[in-house]
Amino acid sequence: MPKNLLIVESPAKSKTLKKFLGKNFDIQSTIGHIRDLPKSKLGVDTDDGFKIQYVTIKGKQKIIKKLRDSAKRSEVVYLAPDPDREGEAIAWHVAQQLPSDQKIARVTFNEITKQAVLAAIENTRDIDRNKVDAQQARRVLDRLVGYKVSPLLWKTIGRGLSAGRVQSVALRIICEREAEIKAFVQEEYWEIRALLEDRDKVQFLAKLVKIDGAKPEIKDEEEASRIGADLKRASFVVENVKKSEKKRNPLPPFITSTLQQDAARALYFSPKKTMMIAQQLYEGVELGDEGPIGLITYMRTDSTRIAGSALAAARDYIKNHFGQKYLPDKPVRYKARKGSQDAHEAIRPTYLDHPPEKVKNSLTKDQLKLYTLIWNRFLASQMSPAVYDTTAVSIRADRYYFSAGSQSLKFDGFLRLYEEARDNGPIGENGLVNSIPDLKAGDVLGLLEIRPSQHFTKPPARFSQALLVRTLEAEGIGRPSTYASIISTLLERKYVDLNERRLAPTELGKTVNRILVDNFPNLFNVKFTATMETDLDQIESGKENWVSVIREFYQPFNKVVDEVTARQQEIKDSITEKTKEVCENCSSPMVIKWGRNGRFLACSAYPECKTTRPLGGHDGPVETDMVCDKCGGKMIVREGRFGKFLACANYPKCKNTMAMPTGIECPRGECGGQISEKRTKRGKVFWGCSNYPKCDFATWYKPINKGCPQCGNAYMVEKLSKVKGPYIACVQCKHKIYQEEE
Repeated sequence: MPKNLLIVESPAKSKTLKKFLGKNFDIQSTIGHIRDLPKSKLGVDTDDGFKIQYVTIKGKQKIIKKLRDSAKRSEVVYLAPDPDREGEAIAWHVAQQLPSDQKIARVTFNEITKQAVLAAIENTRDIDRNKVDAQQARRVLDRLVGYKVSPLLWKTIGRGLSAGRVQSVALRIICEREAEIKAFVQEEYWEIRALLEDRDKVQFLAKLVKIDGAKPEIKDEEEASRIGADLKRASFVVENVKKSEKKRNPLPPFITSTLQQDAARALYFSPKKTMMIAQQLYEGVELGDEGPIGLITYMRTDSTRIAGSALAAARDYIKNHFGQKYLPDKPVRYKARKGSQDAHEAIRPTYLDHPPEKVKNSLTKDQLKLYTLIWNRFLASQMSPAVYDTTAVSIRADRYYFSAGSQSLKFDGFLRLYEEARDNGPIGENGLVNSIPDLKAGDVLGLLEIRPSQHFTKPPARFSQALLVRTLEAEGIGRPSTYASIISTLLERKYVDLNERRLAPTELGKTVNRILVDNFPNLFNVKFTATMETDLDQIESGKENWVSVIREFYQPFNKVVDEVTARQQEIKDSITEKTKEVCENCSSPMVIKWGRNGRFLACSAYPECKTTRPLGGHDGPVETDMVCDKCGGKMIVREGRFGKFLACANYPKCKNTMAMPTGIECPRGECGGQISEKRTKRGKVFWGCSNYPKCDFATWYKPINKGCPQCGNAYMVEKLSKVKGPYIACVQCKHKIYQEEE
């Protein structure tokens, strides 16, 4: 009896699906794409209707042969790649490789459960050519931009660089934020709080919020002192007391972007790592005697929609495990976001009889963390709101107006299960921690103390990975399946660095961005890129023809490429910097040029003289007071693949190098060394004694040159709390100082 053949993308799904479909199904995998554009050439005929030349990916010939042979023995071939544009394109490529008379059906499922898989087999459809065309359009757009623009970077900076239609816009966003930070001018301002007491001597703090009805702008200590003197003569009277009950509603279940954001903030996972682990949970995890089980629904989605059966199961679980008061009167449904394709459900657990505590022994540590996050967010989205008792007090002191507020949790609701994270820990209760006594309008308050405090405006923060994902989503750049790859590409290309979990452009990234933005201002533009994403959506819905969209893009784009290519020597000269140094071989001036690994010194007489030297730092060699212990020369700061280091200025005659010192003495004292920044063989940063191996002191935590106020130890180290955010701690007595306390 002939079997049916089910073809999926990943072999990890096979065991799970085999359990549902039984012996009548042969299940095989494409292991991703089987055909793509050629690597060595454009692969798109721009003169003949943008015809695409697809080739078999290297190593996939055997897979295709196996699929063909299995198809010949099968009654029906079910194509079941992932339910997105890319999966649709894979299904289309597979269908083209099968015998022409083969019976083919496309199946999709949002979750790998028996019910969903069997329903998909019963409700097959044809391959959606609109989805295929939308994916082809994306691939062709990316290929045209990459193959036409990247050579400009090779010829002006160095081989191996790339320009991407979407990644370059993300780089632009990061670089523009860095420029804002650099241009930021710090301004001083003061805030004033009053320590007050009621008739029962209960004390509380109130903040100055208005002067003569306008927001106060206190620019210096002199003005703050003058206001303080006025207030000491004023009478403080309660004008209004407002008590109310405030509800805080739960957040929707995860979509791809919010999962990546929360995993970054709460678990410190990169988007790439989050999606890799989510894929494992979706495809199936071995659960002992139960075999492989798909624990979550499809993880690439922009919809908050939940199936009716899942809503009913969630409500039963909440009622049975938390009680009726945690269950709203009716299921909570969330509106789709503007521009959402709404093709798949939100990300949720597939089975509520597999809570995290039950399956924890079958999951890796990271799988359990992410599964617990998804589990808690989904159930919390269907729970009752949290309820707070709030008090807001308005106080007048002549022409000065103060406010004080308190907020206390009355009913935890969904917070019993889930608390949204932020970059520096949980959101908490909006910072309202002041305890307010029982006051009434007309009460006269006693003034105990005026507390002026100096502050300085802060520059905009660099993007965390979570914030960049949120920004890309808000601007309409990319789609759920692309956020992780955008960020990982920028990191892998060394266009950005990840410093203290924040994305900062490298000198290479800034230079690439400057060349692209200066020469292709309309292409690498947020609005234009978002418009192209909309056009791709229109192709998928059948409202636009993909060839017409590509043609409309290509004609003006190609004209600009030709104009820029004619100016590439001018562009190269614009990023070449003159120096006062002289070539040691021919006495010609040395210039700073760009290469694949960054900037370097080169002789201006090239190609007659090919002398080159490494360049220290971003702005040339930086001398230090340290002396080379081998030749007596000056030690200078240089920069290599793993960051900055000290090197002898007499290179190449002397090749002595040292790790970057921090200026902090080794805590072991007797060795006489300094703590230096070092790296493991895999590039991971740690700090150790400069006298290694004589002294083997080492720590993973970054030291700072600040003494402990409690025990007097010479230095402290930076750490991070998931609850309270960044803090510094003494390495000796463990005394902690949190950021908000500094």
